[in-house]
Amino acid sequence: MDHSTSKSCTNANHDDKSLLHWTQWQLLDSVLPTGGFPHSFGLESALQSNLIKQPEDLKPFIIQVLDNTGSLLLPFVHTLNKSPDTETWTCLDNLLEATLTNEIARKASATQGSALLRVAASVFREITELKLIRERFIGSGLVFFHHACVFGLLTGLLGFDGRMAQRAYIFMTMRDVLSAATRLNVVGPIAASVLQHEIASAAEGIVEKWRDRNVEDACQTNPLLDTVQGCHAYLFSRLFCS
Repeated sequence: MDHSTSKSCTNANHDDKSLLHWTQWQLLDSVLPTGGFPHSFGLESALQSNLIKQPEDLKPFIIQVLDNTGSLLLPFVHTLNKSPDTETWTCLDNLLEATLTNEIARKASATQGSALLRVAASVFREITELKLIRERFIGSGLVFFHHACVFGLLTGLLGFDGRMAQRAYIFMTMRDVLSAATRLNVVGPIAASVLQHEIASAAEGIVEKWRDRNVEDACQTNPLLDTVQGCHAYLFSRLFCS
């Protein structure tokens, strides 16, 4: 291979890596309508049940939500990122349907996952499998489109490495809870940004603690949060769907 060909291949590799970064940023951008906006991850219910009484209670609540997310959902993200095929996806999607213990979380997960797959099939058109999967399974009753499973499948098809995919999932959860907190007037936008920066080290620790686990190891670390979120449907007035 001559020097010019070698240089051309190197530039192509660099271009592929650079484009992957842009894809990663787009997937994490709140502008992408992936269905997380109407969900508070149990925050609204926690406020009305006095689990959160003051702004200072928000930080430990979010860390507990992230830990629950890491222990329960990162195994599904990891496995599907590693094996992004329809057989694994349908199997794990049905397993997660049986694993989620409250109806509110189950419906929120399915709604967000379905929205994510719809948007991903429209945006990332070069991944033809996404459109084919959606056309094959939408309305079939064979899958439930749970968010963690769709996210793992999507990041695997897009070429994300496992650690990046799992870190991204925790980041998206933190981002959406903080967004809900600002809309519920628990904190303002600047305070939410400060809080996000403060929680970053704890979030990274959660990723390191729960990453690369098999779905057989999925568990809940804080069942109280799951119980509180399950009460969301009984709130007299509510802004969010979950």
